[in-house]
Amino acid sequence: MAEIRELGLGGGSGPMRVILVTGMSGSGKSVALNVLEDVGYYCVDNLPANLIGQVVDFLQHTGYLRIAVSVDVRSGPATLRELPATIADLRKRQIDLRVLFLDARTDTLVKRFSETRRRHPLSDETLTLPECIDAERQMLQAVVAQAHRIDTSELSTNALRAWVKDFAGLPGVGLTLLFESFGFKHGIPLDADLVFDVRCLPNPHYDPVLRPLTGRDRQVIAFMEEVPDACSMLEDITRYVERWLPCFVRDNRSYLTVAIGCTGGRHRSVYFVETMARHFRSTLPVLVRHRELRA
Repeated sequence: MAEIRELGLGGGSGPMRVILVTGMSGSGKSVALNVLEDVGYYCVDNLPANLIGQVVDFLQHTGYLRIAVSVDVRSGPATLRELPATIADLRKRQIDLRVLFLDARTDTLVKRFSETRRRHPLSDETLTLPECIDAERQMLQAVVAQAHRIDTSELSTNALRAWVKDFAGLPGVGLTLLFESFGFKHGIPLDADLVFDVRCLPNPHYDPVLRPLTGRDRQVIAFMEEVPDACSMLEDITRYVERWLPCFVRDNRSYLTVAIGCTGGRHRSVYFVETMARHFRSTLPVLVRHRELRA
């Protein structure tokens, strides 16, 4: 039975917005749904895909304009097979539909299940926990390309809450461009579509004055702007993204994640992300994330 949680958001004006939350078990979907409830969404947890259209119709006629629905492997493999078609049907309507896919590395998911002592939804007498996770990942593969993907492997709960709020607040038109900084020593983000490596550039970390700062600080910005190779690389990456953006738009992509990494993810990559976000924000909806800058 689906769990329905109501905040009491009825009436209002404007287009209806539906956020579909899906992804891996243990990746933080409950946290995301709680955040959406807190910001005014009528939330339905663990809903079979073939019922989404009916629930949306009912709530729309009742006067609700903000709805969040969670669909995942708990409803069974058949539901997940129907999910891509359900998403396509909803996108044909006059609805602002957003799909949020939460993911995490297998080792992280294994650790979370071990810590909470909860059973994986696919657990039985024949499959190990990693095998259950791999099977679930395969079931969800068809949905990933249609969704805004968040890798929660290295995220604190507070950071995930903030990222979900940013996602919910996006304007609902066209392609959304996400710039994410990260540190290679912590691994490449699972949610990255394009990855650029700026580790070849001089590292502010080795300057004792700059080490405690980040790429958002004026001193680090000044340092990077004085490096000719940094200016050239920034120009090249910006030109590359501009050149290929129309192809992603023609491919009906709703989200494109550009990940930029340095060694620790605090100086060079942060500077690049902030600078590129300012450049593209005048033409597209833009999100900024700094994975290694803890909230």
